Parts: sequence; C-alpha cells; structure tokens
Amino acid sequence: MEPASRSRREVVQLLVALGVTAADARIALAQANSGTDGNGGRVIFDNEKCRVVEHAGKPRMGVCGTGLHSHPPHLTVCLTDVRAKVTLPGKDAFLAENKAGDVFWDPGGAHIVENVGSRNSRAYLIEIKGA
Repeated sequence: MEPASRSRREVVQLLVALGVTAADARIALAQANSGTDGNGGRVIFDNEKCRVVEHAGKPRMGVCGTGLHSHPPHLTVCLTDVRAKVTLPGKDAFLAENKAGDVFWDPGGAHIVENVGSRNSRAYLIEIKGA
C-alpha cells in the first residue's frame, strides 16, 4: 500500500475514534490544506474542529520543526519509536523516549526537539480548535 494512502486511512480512523464521523472525516481530508504548518510539518487534515499535521524527522534533525519554534496545544500521536532531546526555554534539556503508538497531550509553547536516535521519526500533531 502507498504511504500516502496508509496515512489517510490512519487519520480517518483516528478522527473517528475522536468522535468525528467517518463521512465528515473523509470530506475534511479531501479538502485539507496540503501545505505546511510553518514548522516543516505537512497539514493532512483541517476542518472547523481540528487540524492534523504530520511531522517527519531525520536523525540529528528536528522532530517537529527546526530550532526554537512553537506549536499551539495539541495531542501527539507517535507513529514510530523516537528518542529526542527536548529543550524548553530556561530549563535543562532532557531525553524523551516514545514508542510507536504512544499518545500524549502537549500544552504547546516554545521548544527545541532534536531526533537523537538512529532512525527517522514520524508523528501526528492534532490541534483541537475552539476548545
């Protein structure tokens, strides 16, 4: 199966699990902005309820953007295992290790996240609108 097709199916399944109907998910996916989010991510779904941004990071590169950058509050879904060095302004850097399938809430804000593993990383960031 083509990677883009797999991504679309994964997004539709995830949105249905979040309460978006399958029909709404498919319509919004078809209308999604195929551009970037300004941090190097690819917008793969966008409607009035949420926006899904796919990020791919190579080893020794940013996981969800380059250098110091920020995101709004979002749910992160790890699609691959990842080891990342996370630096928050005014705090000591720390190592974050996530497995494929891990899901966590991020309150958003400025950060630097570098892939310190030996493999490419991939994740969905799901921004809930109007929450």
